[in-house]
Amino acid sequence: MVRVPLPPGRHAGPKSLPDFQRVFPDESACIAHLLAVRFPSGFVCSTCGDTRAPYRIASRPIILRCRAHQHETSLTANTVMHRTKIPISTWFWGAWLVTAHTPGMSALQFQKLLGMRRYETAFQMLHKLRAAMARPERDAIGGEWPVEVDETFVGGATQGEGRGRHHKTLVAGAVEVRPRKDAPGPDPNLPTGRAKPKHRGGHGRSTIAGRVRLQVVPSRHRSALEPFVQAAVLPGTLVHTDGWTGYDRLAACGYAHDPLAIQRDQTKMEAQLPMIHIVFGNLDAWLLGTHHGVSPQHLQAYLNEFAFRFNRRFWPMGAFNGLIGIATRVKAPTYAALYEGTRIHPAVVRVPKTGGCGPTG
Repeated sequence: MVRVPLPPGRHAGPKSLPDFQRVFPDESACIAHLLAVRFPSGFVCSTCGDTRAPYRIASRPIILRCRAHQHETSLTANTVMHRTKIPISTWFWGAWLVTAHTPGMSALQFQKLLGMRRYETAFQMLHKLRAAMARPERDAIGGEWPVEVDETFVGGATQGEGRGRHHKTLVAGAVEVRPRKDAPGPDPNLPTGRAKPKHRGGHGRSTIAGRVRLQVVPSRHRSALEPFVQAAVLPGTLVHTDGWTGYDRLAACGYAHDPLAIQRDQTKMEAQLPMIHIVFGNLDAWLLGTHHGVSPQHLQAYLNEFAFRFNRRFWPMGAFNGLIGIATRVKAPTYAALYEGTRIHPAVVRVPKTGGCGPTG
């Protein structure tokens, strides 16, 4: 047993595949990075609080043993890699593939690229990485920028069951609307980086979509929609919605509410809620194109992945560091919870059966 000092601060993030291979050439390099991410200010024993440099065991490189009372801490404990038998380097490769590949990838692609023998292993590993795509302390959006809020039905194509019957899942969404000049980073769709101020952006507009929040909701009733808005959007924000009654008390919740009765008028919809419908269109295309549809029980996990990618599209190569950082602070779903459908995926807010903030009379 030898004592090894903690490694220096974590790397800024690999910018390309050769860069990734240079920064993380082997298992020891990945473990060193994981150690720096878990203990950025130095090791602290979770049992006794000892802060001296821990002992390391050559045959068990992910174990840290405190010097005061010989307590052992695993680098993967209480993370998405908890009790994993998969090498840490494989986890890093998986995180890199998922974040660097713009449209993401299915479990079948993931299995093939990482050389896994069983599809179930790839499926579970991907869902564990998706658990790290929702920051526990994520903040509300809006504030200085207006927010568009709406709902859509996702998946569940149904034929021959009568009018109004379907197996689709209801999803609520909120997205910031920012001027292009206030884009948080270089435009990922332009080879020259940030667009000039006169550039009108995608779909002929001078505005862009900022951060997005997506959540499965049980109904279109205000008791489901108001708690979502309250959790996702900062109070005082200008909120654009359609004229649905589920939003008619947002002013009582402290928002500058701007409703408009659209009544299936495409022109009004384009004027009132352009960005959220672009988001919904991209979401549908992504779910069908990359994953060929998803089950309702796991849809929230895929919504979290879409939002993670969308919100980091200006810094796609920085998503790897974000994923590894969150992965060390959240717990992974179990195999049984995933396959039995009992896993509760992270969401913006746990929508109660009754709720809201306005008068009910």
